[in-house]
Amino acid sequence: VQLVESGGGLVQPGGSLRLSCAASGFTFSSYAMSWYRQAPGKERELVARITSAGGSRNYADSVKGRFTISRDNAKNTVYLQMRSLKPEDTAVYYCLAHVPGPDYWGQGTQVTVSS
Repeated sequence: VQLVESGGGLVQPGGSLRLSCAASGFTFSSYAMSWYRQAPGKERELVARITSAGGSRNYADSVKGRFTISRDNAKNTVYLQMRSLKPEDTAVYYCLAHVPGPDYWGQGTQVTVSS
């Protein structure tokens, strides 16, 4: 299993970013995917989750209405569209594949929201 996150960067409060996570090494379309984030000094937390076919999505209360998770099973990629970003969204963002066995994490992508 390999997960490669991209799309992070520095953005001003109120701005937008779209993160991507390219997956390989497993049957992507068969498994749910999630985005997590970890801010400095804090535990990693679930941001959003999407089922294998994309029919169901769940969000942390802190991002509801601002973030949208989606996936393209033809491209083996899951996305996180982030809007109305706040300084408290600053973190390293990771994707997770809900495959059997140990958790597989990518290297993460840094998102910094600052003026």
